[in-house]
Amino acid sequence: MKMKKRQGQKGFTLIELMIVVAVIGVLSAIAIPQYQNYVKKGALGAALASASALKTNVEDHIATEGTFPGGTSAAFNIGTIDLATTSGAGGTITAAITKGAGNGSNIKLTRSDAGIWTCANSNSDIDITGCN
Repeated sequence: MKMKKRQGQKGFTLIELMIVVAVIGVLSAIAIPQYQNYVKKGALGAALASASALKTNVEDHIATEGTFPGGTSAAFNIGTIDLATTSGAGGTITAAITKGAGNGSNIKLTRSDAGIWTCANSNSDIDITGCN
């Protein structure tokens, strides 16, 4: 007389697969917006670094010429940087993001006539270290 061996379960049940899909859905609903914020923060940080690099050149121009070098525009990897004079030695450096996740945001560095630099971030949802 032959005895049949009982075989164990192979594969997953439908409910187990549905639970896995639900867990992945919940995790992605939380992770994707957070990832987008990190990408925007990175773009704003790159814009701040590019604009801050110009401060040395601006200070040199003010020391030699006596005025803020306004009316200048240049491109950087994800946008443009514009320099504008507000008064004799005062002016702004604006780094506008035109590509990628940070599109439409900008960083504005403002120099007073007294030589004090301030920073403004157009995207109030994202805090950039060194610029509020």
